[in-house]
Amino acid sequence: MALSMKRAYEAPAAADGKRILIDRLWPRGLSKEKARIDLWMKEIAPSTELRKWFGHDPEKWKEFQTRYKKELAANAELVNSIRKMAKAETVTLVYSAKDEAHNDAVVLLKYLQQ
Repeated sequence: MALSMKRAYEAPAAADGKRILIDRLWPRGLSKEKARIDLWMKEIAPSTELRKWFGHDPEKWKEFQTRYKKELAANAELVNSIRKMAKAETVTLVYSAKDEAHNDAVVLLKYLQQ
């Protein structure tokens, strides 16, 4: 599988392949033309409740990962669709969080690679 992740605010590149936005909310201040998103999978993002609870607080990171993985396990169809796409072409998971180490894309990428 060819999977990577990238912030929505970084310039798109041909090497990104299929760009999938994995956030529930559209990145603030970013036009659709500039983002060059091929697919927006809102449903694979953490639930609104989980996202608000986490609030990108690194102290909640471990528990966030556990909770989000449970949500992903309950969303097997979407997870498998990304895996299938990544077997056919490069897939880049696009996210908007400022914290590049503590966000849903990090968890999703590792989950997909299992």
